[in-house]
Amino acid sequence: MHKGSCLCGAVRFEVIGELAPPTACHCSKCRKHTGHYEAGTDVPRSALTVFGEEKVGWYHSSEKVRRGFCTICGSSLFFDPIYRDWVGICMGAFDTPTNTHLAMHIFVADKGDYYDIADGLPQNLQ
Repeated sequence: MHKGSCLCGAVRFEVIGELAPPTACHCSKCRKHTGHYEAGTDVPRSALTVFGEEKVGWYHSSEKVRRGFCTICGSSLFFDPIYRDWVGICMGAFDTPTNTHLAMHIFVADKGDYYDIADGLPQNLQ
């Protein structure tokens, strides 16, 4: 089981099962939501339990996606494609070891100009 929380602890979560290798998304929406690029793993909805769910705020960044954050401390937590059977979880929110390694970078055509991607991982322009 993997456990995580927001900065203030008002929202906590547990994930049952192994975590998929995370991806780093450099799109402008993820950069604005997190303050940098977003690294996240996708888990089946049935594997995720959220405690303090009433403290999760949702911002609909498109017709198909909403982004979850703590309404108290503002921590970025979830990426929810509402018509899919999975939810993305921001890697920085995990409190316990994830036993994963970053798999790839996506939307690198939109990345910020203040950093380079030099880790040798695959990069998708979109």
